[in-house]
Amino acid sequence: MANPFVHVELNTTNLEQAKSFYEAMFAWKLRDMPMPQGSYTIIEVGDGTGGGMMTHPMPGAPSTWLPYVSVTDLAAATAKAEALGATVLKGITEVQDMGSFSIIVDPTGAMLGLWMTKR
Repeated sequence: MANPFVHVELNTTNLEQAKSFYEAMFAWKLRDMPMPQGSYTIIEVGDGTGGGMMTHPMPGAPSTWLPYVSVTDLAAATAKAEALGATVLKGITEVQDMGSFSIIVDPTGAMLGLWMTKR
């Protein structure tokens, strides 16, 4: 597949409760990783697409899962999405030395992350 899903992220209103639930539900291995803006929990699932979870960055917003799709040129993919009618919710943002992402809302209202690994 040219642009696979590569990461799934939970933005939650209660991080500790979510961690407890998903560890018990699926036996996922969770690993906390310090970030400049707080803690980020890596979800290691073994085979398949892993992800992460964090306290929702938008106060008052409900908990939600956000999938990310891999792209080779984040600026071009973000611009293309916008040209096709998407709204750019969060512009290109670098994540330490791992890569960069943007978040779009497609013309139907669905939110999607675009991810480019730092090479």
